Amino acid sequence: MINSQVEEQRIEGDGPDRLVTLGRISGLHGVQGWLKIYSDTRPRENILNYSPWYLQRGQGWEKWIPENGRRQGKLVVAKLQGCNDREAARELMEAVIAVHRSQLPETADEFYWADLEGLQVVTTQGVELGRVSHLFETGANDVLVVRGDRERLLPWIWEQVIQDVNLEQGRIIVDWDPEF
Repeated sequence: MINSQVEEQRIEGDGPDRLVTLGRISGLHGVQGWLKIYSDTRPRENILNYSPWYLQRGQGWEKWIPENGRRQGKLVVAKLQGCNDREAARELMEAVIAVHRSQLPETADEFYWADLEGLQVVTTQGVELGRVSHLFETGANDVLVVRGDRERLLPWIWEQVIQDVNLEQGRIIVDWDPEF
């Protein structure tokens, strides 16, 4: 059952209107259309601060408005406008949740992972290592996965490994041995 308030979206590009993934729908909660949300935001309930959400279902994006939500244990539960029963909620299972990049607050001296993905990585000696494929957490520090002639894992350690990030030029300068 598709909500009549849902707006089909096909959003692509690299600018402020590009979509940034914040989580996914991971389960059902109760019988009144509530959803369990796995959130990548820190803290997890921060995902509730953004509206609208864009849910990826199939090849398209659908615009949904969160109307209520709260943290519940390790998850977040949310109620979306127009999703009023368990069957409607079931149709949204496993949907990716994204927002426009322009909805995220600007940061000073910090970077969103989504802004780093796709950037070119170059050593301080000018050797190109590849592009940032994705990042992941290890507990000690975040790690850049750089794919070029081969895959490299570079720790996100400011001033030791990461020397400079220039989003306008699309480049990260690193102090890294290309043979490593």
